[in-house]
Amino acid sequence: METVGSGNYLSNREWFRDALRGQNVILCYTSALECHQLFLGYLNESQIDVYALDKGEYSNINYHVVESFEGIETVRFDDLVCTSVNQTVNDMLADFDNIDEQSLIEALWYYYVTHNKSFDGLDISPQNMARFGSIKDWAVGYKEE
Repeated sequence: METVGSGNYLSNREWFRDALRGQNVILCYTSALECHQLFLGYLNESQIDVYALDKGEYSNINYHVVESFEGIETVRFDDLVCTSVNQTVNDMLADFDNIDEQSLIEALWYYYVTHNKSFDGLDISPQNMARFGSIKDWAVGYKEE
């Protein structure tokens, strides 16, 4: 893969597809935000967050092992499966102490400005409302700082 500056590079989705080819996984957390293009990622980022049924063999993949994919809300981008925006935001709010909070804040900011300065459309679970309430003003003002 060449760098962005060369004018010839893979999109995040293409990169994820290539990196995850043949694996039974669902992109989640920050990687899902990138797939939905709500977070641009970091230069030279190499870690991928996925839900998987078992721990895989690749060290650059953070395997979040689940018993089943049932109940996980997903969307498909060709042959790439990723958690929905609502699922991703709720998962990250529920696991806030163990996530990349900057990616969530930036994604919430981008969602807000691209949805007429509103969080309408996000379905925040009742158990995540307190955390969402504590960070939404931070997200709204993210680019003003």
